[in-house]
Amino acid sequence: MAGFELSAGSLGLAREDLGLRTWRAVVAEFVATGLFVFIGAGTVVSITGALGRVPSEDAGALVGIALAHGLAIALLVAATANISGGHINPAVSLAAVITGRMKAATGLLYIVAQLLGGIVGALFIKAIMADGIEGHLGAHSLNRAAVSGEGLGFLAEALFTFLLVLAVFATAMDPKGRGYLAPMAIGFAVLVDHLIGVPLTGASMNPARSFGPSLVANFWDNHWIYWAGPLVGGSVAGLFYYFVYMYRREE
Repeated sequence: MAGFELSAGSLGLAREDLGLRTWRAVVAEFVATGLFVFIGAGTVVSITGALGRVPSEDAGALVGIALAHGLAIALLVAATANISGGHINPAVSLAAVITGRMKAATGLLYIVAQLLGGIVGALFIKAIMADGIEGHLGAHSLNRAAVSGEGLGFLAEALFTFLLVLAVFATAMDPKGRGYLAPMAIGFAVLVDHLIGVPLTGASMNPARSFGPSLVANFWDNHWIYWAGPLVGGSVAGLFYYFVYMYRREE
């Protein structure tokens, strides 16, 4: 199967696979993820802390948070697509690795850079926001009044991420996809997922977006959901798109 042969080369262990181009891409993922967390989580802090509005009770606050995340990811994907592919999300990078879209070592470097970027983005929020309004720095947690258990929270995050990664593969990963639509499609996927997901789980879809604020704020409520849900949902979406729409073409 093309894309699934394991060797030192396919794992990205060859010297040429870790050259300047790869490191430039890794830096782009670090910067883009940091900015995404700063804008997305920072908007949550601004709306809930500075303005005192609760997105699960205030439609305007909900729309504001959804727009901030959706527009931010669209801008950042557009800015980094030609450098790193604009993953900005460990769930996207993992799906790319397991479908042979990128090599494992490069994918690991991407994920480390994304997690570090998420931490730095959260540190900037903590540094800028006044004491008393920073709260949990926009870290995600399960709304138990809306979702009855962690298992259903996991399922929700998996479904949100399935939609996001499906949009990524259909536009950015598929050689026959309309790549010029990728930033808009990915941004809209994040936006609509936030509209349904913020009152439920916070709508992470991105372990780096959850991990950075959680680490800096030392807030770990239901944190496993925000790793397991996106990684499983994103992987299933990538495998689904690859085998249903891309595999036969590549063969």
